[in-house]
Amino acid sequence: MNHLSQQFAWPKDFLWGSATAAAQIEGAAHSYGKEDSVWDAFARKQGAIAGGDNLDVAVDHYHRYREDVQLMRELGLDSYRFSTSWARIVPGGRTVNPEGLDFYSRLVDELLENGILPWLTLYHWDLPQALEEHGGWANRDTAYKFLDYAEAVHAKLGDRVKHWTTFNEPLCSSLIGYAAGEHAPGRQEPEAALAAVHHQHLAHGLAASRLRELGAEQIGITLNLTNAVPNDPSDPVDLEAARRIDALWNRMYLDPILRGAYPEDLLEDVKGLGLAEAIEPGDLEIIAQPIDFLGVNHYHDDNVSGHPLPPGQPPAIMPTDAPKSSPFVGSEYVSFPARDLPRTAMGWEVNPEGLRVLLNRLKRDYSNMPALYITENGASYTDTVTEAGTIEDTEREEYILNHLDAVARAIGDGVDVRGYFLWSLLDNFEWAWGYAKRFGIIHVDYQTQVRTIKNSGRTYAGLIAANRTMA
Repeated sequence: MNHLSQQFAWPKDFLWGSATAAAQIEGAAHSYGKEDSVWDAFARKQGAIAGGDNLDVAVDHYHRYREDVQLMRELGLDSYRFSTSWARIVPGGRTVNPEGLDFYSRLVDELLENGILPWLTLYHWDLPQALEEHGGWANRDTAYKFLDYAEAVHAKLGDRVKHWTTFNEPLCSSLIGYAAGEHAPGRQEPEAALAAVHHQHLAHGLAASRLRELGAEQIGITLNLTNAVPNDPSDPVDLEAARRIDALWNRMYLDPILRGAYPEDLLEDVKGLGLAEAIEPGDLEIIAQPIDFLGVNHYHDDNVSGHPLPPGQPPAIMPTDAPKSSPFVGSEYVSFPARDLPRTAMGWEVNPEGLRVLLNRLKRDYSNMPALYITENGASYTDTVTEAGTIEDTEREEYILNHLDAVARAIGDGVDVRGYFLWSLLDNFEWAWGYAKRFGIIHVDYQTQVRTIKNSGRTYAGLIAANRTMA
């Protein structure tokens, strides 16, 4: 199949990258001064993680980062999006661990020596467990602890790192962690989840302001955003359900950051659950700090209904049988009927055009929208290693190219998209799924830690090289 993305005249400075997260790849979970994150503790909870897996070794990136950077260089990446581990840098939420910071300093040096731009994320879900035991993100004080952590990271890396992302996907570490119970810390408390949303926003604003004062050049946040598509656009019940999901999934994050206010309809939807009460005078001004970029994570959009699922429709696949609640606080009745679309191994619908629709919506609805970067996009499929040792992952290859086609079309529509970070560089610990799902463009044998670039990775590298030639 011919793909627009392989012939498109990408902008000259378009950034080609890939992404990971500390907790998912590093291992060394209780070494070199690191103590438990909420995910280390959650993994010890009976039935929390598929297969009883944990993060102790992961893919051993802590010890193999030089090898991994060489693989990035072989792929031709312009940039590598990684996260620092709060639990490694400030173990137990107490004092700074120099050994933890030194690891990231070595990693940044290795990247720069190989011509790869470091793109740093401060929070990709690894809250020190000791802070969770004091209420975690439901405790307002955690926002100020985050500010201290951000200052410590900048003091060590700010001379070399120019791109700073405060949070990755706060929806997941608030609603899915504190209301649904599927992610760490595994709580099912709607009020705590909404408090977590607001306190993470506050932490973002505090850190963004301080990083700016300290001289950081590019500051942003990464949100996982969706299109809430009404199952029947002529049905008021489905339209209302889609509005509610758009409010909870998109506007609850975009509006405070870009408009300095929570949406009025959202506040009504969650009335009585404590969100309005968590907002103190001055908070929204702090949260609405100017940002230089918005990271967009997008894997699928969502078909939404206000009716129960029809009989016979299989429920969404779940990583474990552990009891879970809806993450959609105040709108728990909403359902997600399946459409006639292909699905990934995660059970997620594949609809690349949805990414173009989303990007255009962001441009249309927010006049002050900064530059956009696709900071995560990718797919899990069941990989087979051939006798020759190759991984011919055609479905993932097509997923990537089809979504890049959508990005190219969005750029053609006039949307200011400046880069694409493929998720993920490496197969890794996929949160509640443990090691059961693979997103990497590099295959990892979890027994030997041998890395093998998959065909999708070769195709991605070819696209990057061709674009460089054209430029």
